[in-house]
Amino acid sequence: MPTAPAIRNVAIIAHVDHGKTTLVDAILRQLHVAEGEVAAQDCILDSNALERERGITILAKNVSVRHAGVKINVIDTPGHADFGGQVERVLNMADGVLLLVDAAEGPMPQTRFVLDKALKLGLKPIVVLNKIDKPAERHNEVLNEIFDLFVELGASHDQLDFPILYAAGRDGWAVRDLAQDPRDSIVPLLDAIVAHIPAPTAEDGPVQMQVTSIDYSDFTGRIGIGRVRRGVLAATLPLALVKQDRTVLPCKVRALYVFEGLGQKEAAQVECGDVCAVHGVEGVDIGDTLAPVDFPEPLDPIALDAPTISMVFRINDSPGFGSSGKYLTSRHIRERLYRETQKDVALSFEEVGEGSFKVSGRGVLHLAVLVENMRREGYELTMSRPRVIVKTIDGVRHEPFETLVVDVPDATTGPVIENVGKRQGLMQRMHAAGGRTVLEFAIPTRGLIGLRTKLVTATSGEAIVHHRFLRYESMRADIPQRLNGVLISMEAGKANTYALDGLQDRGFFFVDPGEWCYKGQIVGEHCKDNDLVVNVQRAKKLTNIRAAGADRKLFVAPATKLSLEEALEYVNDDELVEATPAAVRLRKYFLNEIERKRRRDHDWTRAE
Repeated sequence: MPTAPAIRNVAIIAHVDHGKTTLVDAILRQLHVAEGEVAAQDCILDSNALERERGITILAKNVSVRHAGVKINVIDTPGHADFGGQVERVLNMADGVLLLVDAAEGPMPQTRFVLDKALKLGLKPIVVLNKIDKPAERHNEVLNEIFDLFVELGASHDQLDFPILYAAGRDGWAVRDLAQDPRDSIVPLLDAIVAHIPAPTAEDGPVQMQVTSIDYSDFTGRIGIGRVRRGVLAATLPLALVKQDRTVLPCKVRALYVFEGLGQKEAAQVECGDVCAVHGVEGVDIGDTLAPVDFPEPLDPIALDAPTISMVFRINDSPGFGSSGKYLTSRHIRERLYRETQKDVALSFEEVGEGSFKVSGRGVLHLAVLVENMRREGYELTMSRPRVIVKTIDGVRHEPFETLVVDVPDATTGPVIENVGKRQGLMQRMHAAGGRTVLEFAIPTRGLIGLRTKLVTATSGEAIVHHRFLRYESMRADIPQRLNGVLISMEAGKANTYALDGLQDRGFFFVDPGEWCYKGQIVGEHCKDNDLVVNVQRAKKLTNIRAAGADRKLFVAPATKLSLEEALEYVNDDELVEATPAAVRLRKYFLNEIERKRRRDHDWTRAE
């Protein structure tokens, strides 16, 4: 019987903002893996610009540390539900999980999602009650909630016997006993990983390695990242790439790398149970298996939840086309979407017309991050309103439902319940503690589009909103969307202060004075429920006759600037969001007013 390797593969899973990346920072600093300028940063693993701006983990990361003679491969996973597809993939590389739960908030929607995936894979859990230094912490109640969640999800007896640690990742300590242990080190957490997370099973035989993540190098091409499941992987072996459809393709590995610290180190071979990166294998995809040419045995395919939201991406045909971007054609957009689907298996797309692509994902944020990355890379495109993906089951149309959790001050629960109720949301649970109330609803995914902004406004910015996919249910009644109409630019040209000042009683604006607008662009929101075409370029007529009285002073309120996600949730069916490297704009699908009137009864439910 081969001996188990001195390796531990552990994934850190939690709800968004419960402290996963901060806890990994403490481990990297105290074991001197991160030093100097790198150690001085917050969220060391959040290397992507969007991750740092938004304060969330978007891409799963692999690092390794060494403790007590054992190599610990740590996998930092996203916490937001829209990026749950990555969590499902990388859990296949782990033998155990660190389940982080905020000691004040308790288990949240994504906690249930990621824990359910981990338990079904048979992974050994360690529960870490993080942020124990919060004044509102309630670790005993939260621990009972966690145990109830384990039971509800069908955990085995071994999984229910989970070790418990208390931690403050920001301060860099973790303890087993809150009353007696000194709060000065993260080492007790590492000791628990070595003691309770099982070592990988060392299996002799023909090598097997399944690709769970994809990276890219300008020098070696696509990089397949995964765990060696059986045997020893060596670059000199004659290998075959077994696709998920069981097609066998001969391949050649240019180089093998293992994760060491924050980087990678080239290796001649990789032992069973370790996580590695394979460079230079042409055509490698997520879920493919590397095996010997003479024994090409594939591993089971990776099962993933299906997308629930779709949008139509189109080429940018606005009058400002090409003014700031360099990738403008449908070919460019198609190639970029194809590259993204190779890295993100939770994303899919299909061509639905000339220059139009239906892109499906886990949520509005999931697709908005893709668009934001594309516009920063120099792409120009327009997007339709997000639509849910409807399924027909036994002849009945079903739509996705989600669990919505809203954390608000006690005094603002009324407006939250009212707004969610208007969107077919049904309350499941209410819990009050420490002056705040946590409300849990079951709501159609349709009802979530644009809801976050309304809840934040109704609670004066105090609402904390989370949601996750629940199940498909039969279609509910129509859900009211935006009640107000929009202000539409009549002509092309720069917005004039004089015109904006005179139109302020008609609503509020999305553009500032001096900003270039085109015909058909949405420049503001109307105070009534109908659309209004306005002339924002109109200037004051000047004459050589002196006026009897002084000119009135012009006061224009600052423009309301919508983020990309807010813009996608704001638009109606007959409107589009235009994304370019320079700006995010709203526009009507038909720029010409006569065409809009003629196509008033256009069927927007079909892809354009």
